[in-house]
Amino acid sequence: MTRWTHQTLIDWPKRGVTYTNVYSTSGVCAPSRAAITLGMYPSAVGANHMRTSSNTQDTGLPAYEAVPPAHAKILSQYLREAGYYTTNNVKTDYQFLPPKAAWNESSVFAHWRNRPAGQPFYAVFNFTTTHESGLFEPYGIRHIESRHYFSDDAARIAQLPQHHAQKTSVIDTPIHLPIDTVFKVPPYLPDTPEVQYDLWKMYNNLVETDRQIGAIIQQLIDDNLYDSTIVVFYSDHGGPLPRQKRLIYDSGLQVPFIIRFPNARRGGSTDDQLISFVDFAPTTLGMAGIDAPPHMHGQDFLAIDTEKREYIHAAADRFDGFTDVIRAVKNERFKYIRNYRPEQGYYLPVVYRERIPTMQALLRLRDSNGLTPEQAQWFRTSKPVEELFDTHNDPHELVNLAGEERYQDELRQLRLEMDRWLADIGDVPNTAEVDLINALWGGQPEKPTTATPEFSTMNNKFVLSSDTEGAVISYQLSSDDSAQWHLYTGPFLVPSKTSVTAVAHRLGFNESPSVVVKN
Repeated sequence: MTRWTHQTLIDWPKRGVTYTNVYSTSGVCAPSRAAITLGMYPSAVGANHMRTSSNTQDTGLPAYEAVPPAHAKILSQYLREAGYYTTNNVKTDYQFLPPKAAWNESSVFAHWRNRPAGQPFYAVFNFTTTHESGLFEPYGIRHIESRHYFSDDAARIAQLPQHHAQKTSVIDTPIHLPIDTVFKVPPYLPDTPEVQYDLWKMYNNLVETDRQIGAIIQQLIDDNLYDSTIVVFYSDHGGPLPRQKRLIYDSGLQVPFIIRFPNARRGGSTDDQLISFVDFAPTTLGMAGIDAPPHMHGQDFLAIDTEKREYIHAAADRFDGFTDVIRAVKNERFKYIRNYRPEQGYYLPVVYRERIPTMQALLRLRDSNGLTPEQAQWFRTSKPVEELFDTHNDPHELVNLAGEERYQDELRQLRLEMDRWLADIGDVPNTAEVDLINALWGGQPEKPTTATPEFSTMNNKFVLSSDTEGAVISYQLSSDDSAQWHLYTGPFLVPSKTSVTAVAHRLGFNESPSVVVKN
């Protein structure tokens, strides 16, 4: 039997297609994950603030959820409706709760091996070892991440500490790189022992993640599925370090992206077309032979008849308890940034980030006037209204060209594209979050609740409905061996003496009360 002995992320470019210009819609996870699963820009559906459900004591606002259009569904539901067995292991973080039946399985136990024999599958495995918190002290690897080495062994996974804060001890933490490795430091960070050690942790975490990915690849090989499966690798935003995560410079937006097609078709090639996270959902549907619904903002970048994207777009708004308002648009070379709060500096004192030793080093050097001009930029007390960067010649986006005469054509072009994009998706950037919530809730004082499902019969079959437009109905049968939720797609037969439990859920609303009917 073939054994996967390669360094996955080093080997994969030889076996897959490396896409070199792929960008998230936000420099942080939850808004970006909303874009991935919906194929829509987060600021079009109220998913742009990080997070919609957190920091309510800081903001004075209620917890809420993004509310996509009534006809919108998450990506996995389209695939489940098309006959795929859909699994998510385990993070969702979409800025709204998914309906119960949007996935066949969504848990630390979810795996394609649980599907009926021969059923096509769509399986997502989330790896969080490289998360920003992986740089916190004391350093260690999340215990729950070891599940990837035995991801279909439910009994063993159940014994793992489940909380992400529970990590390996110093003695038990795997060391993959020499501890004295010297790393090149980007110019916006100081080259101090703390920064070098954080870079070591970052790359050590990446090697650990590489091994976890290799374990999943080995399971595909063991199941004789590797050469009939499309495997996609990406991260949900750019880097984890200060002035990377949460920012809409390329360091916060640009992501690695590799597709390994069956039998390594096109292996070793690169593709430099611009790709946005809003393209992921329509492209995945295209892989499955499903037409993307017209409400999606993205396009199928693999389709032969798709015109190459000219621009990518991004946004930054509230992060935890601190709010900024920034929008960005980029073509193949130039990045345009529009700051809606120019009186406010870029740096936000996000408490979570300040647990990173590199952030602590930056603040210490700031307070002692020890930063270089490149490092001090982030701590300016105000921002220009407009910024323009030549990302070919200035990849770290440190030299603002917006005021230079010879770049006015590029500035005007990107300024117009920004205006077009904002109007097209209905984004009014300076909207106060309280007003956004009011609009999402239709002027109601509380989050709307999905109408309870109603039962009826037709030709001896059960029919389920909800008065809430766009409600997804999920149901369970007492006769099932498992507690898995079924996705209601039409009338269905129910065995005698079997009870049916049903709930309805429109994305962004409260789930309905459950209702039980016995046949």
